[in-house]
Amino acid sequence: MGIYLDNGATSYPKPNQVAKAVFDFMVDVGVSSGRGGYRKAMVADKIVYDTRKLISKLFNQNDPKKVIFTLNVTEAINMALYGILEENDHVITSSLEHNAVWRCLKTMERDKGITISNASCDKDGTTKAEDVEALINKNTKLIIFTHASNVLGSIQPIAQIGEIAKRHNVLFLVDTAQTAGAFDIDMQRDNIDIIAFTGHKSLMGPMGTGGLAIRESVDFNPIKQGGTGGDSAYPYQVDYYPNKLEVGTLNISGIAGLKSALEYIENEGIKTIHNKEKELRAYAYEQLKKIEKVKLYGPDESKGSAMVISFNIEGMRCEDIAYKLDKNYDIMIRAGLHCAPLAHELIGTIKTGTARIGIGYFNTKEDIDKLYEALVEISNEA
Repeated sequence: MGIYLDNGATSYPKPNQVAKAVFDFMVDVGVSSGRGGYRKAMVADKIVYDTRKLISKLFNQNDPKKVIFTLNVTEAINMALYGILEENDHVITSSLEHNAVWRCLKTMERDKGITISNASCDKDGTTKAEDVEALINKNTKLIIFTHASNVLGSIQPIAQIGEIAKRHNVLFLVDTAQTAGAFDIDMQRDNIDIIAFTGHKSLMGPMGTGGLAIRESVDFNPIKQGGTGGDSAYPYQVDYYPNKLEVGTLNISGIAGLKSALEYIENEGIKTIHNKEKELRAYAYEQLKKIEKVKLYGPDESKGSAMVISFNIEGMRCEDIAYKLDKNYDIMIRAGLHCAPLAHELIGTIKTGTARIGIGYFNTKEDIDKLYEALVEISNEA
């Protein structure tokens, strides 16, 4: 099946049990949750609630009813930002955000009059918590930060930022798209009010799954209204969770797969997954550093990183690197701006983009060795 090194976009392959769970649900259950009192509907209800409990446990969130399912982390972020922010509110964010955050904030700046401050970071993409605190003003309602850059891999100091947010009574939202499932994330310890997660990356679940994990004391307005399966005579959206934010039929087959993925992660252990991926990322970084024409971006392993590495080859377009790897070596990577223009502005690649590898739990050192050998040959052509 070739060598897949684009796990920053989506994880592949999935654990076998994930596909089986999706298939089994569609064949053996196949009905909606919250819409009937018959036995199969009760099975669907249990799958959804058990998955909420697993997410709640994973993030130490404490209230499964406030785990909200969406189609992806982008929808989850939109749900939170549009539900929380009002005219003249001030938001602090990083200088590395994915367009899932940045486009949303810029649109609200234009249409709702919010103001945005970007915390500065070093060339490797690491932010100092004190620089975030210095941006807080009387109108600051929210700090939203990516946990790790999807371009550079740099890890942000969320525990320190969370402590600052708590001290100033500011909400703290963390985008865990690149880290959930591969890093220990604790809402209580790290003073996180809201986590946005995606199911299909390091959580190893199906596409079409994601959501929010919301602290018990946090409440915000719904951005969608519609059927919830209960209180149908009431003409407005109900005010209790999860129905306050979840409307319409859920992707229960996807949620069944996500449940199985979460069980797999729980059995393997976050620490085991993290350590294996960290070791492979460090090995890949050192191997790529040996190639004379390769320019690496982002931190080395001494500073800690998510499992992505961005690079370019002198004299070659990043798109051509990816094309040659795929065509000639059956190695799959990503090339371009990775939906994160702020990070590319930081490292000076906004006009060129970068090639990016994303390491997953099922990659091996042999995969990295083959990538290294291929890049040596490709760089000799540049």
